[in-house]
Amino acid sequence: MNQRDHRYQLHLTWTGNRGSGTSAYRDYDRDMIIDIPGKPALHTSADPAFLGDPALHNPEDMLVSSLSACHMLWYLHLCADAGIVVTAYTDDATGHMTLTRDGGGHFTQVTLRPRVTITESSDADLAERLNERAHELCFIANSVNFPVVCEAEVVVGG
Repeated sequence: MNQRDHRYQLHLTWTGNRGSGTSAYRDYDRDMIIDIPGKPALHTSADPAFLGDPALHNPEDMLVSSLSACHMLWYLHLCADAGIVVTAYTDDATGHMTLTRDGGGHFTQVTLRPRVTITESSDADLAERLNERAHELCFIANSVNFPVVCEAEVVVGG
């Protein structure tokens, strides 16, 4: 593997066998543990609509989270390189998934709503434009087959 290629590895273990395995659709839990070397284990489940544990993260949560986090990391990087000092960053992201007649489904859109606070000495116009650039560079957004919309807000000062 060369320097341009990156590999991500995990071990997933289903923990939802109540004793009779998948003998019937409602006879098992959707819980799992995702182990990534050197990191805390992720205890996850299915979305509650699909009989998952509502107290645990689900794959759909994690997809929207990945898009939000990737955008933020690129944005902060670009701001640091451009001399824009970010003092706060939040995102109220939402994802929309549609079920299909065959029982499957797909995401139709994720909307990111980053709210960024920058110092008064920072260039607000450039800070706005860097959200667009971060979106263009985001590894995760470039890997999905649905629109990822970014509705950014830049606030100067407190």
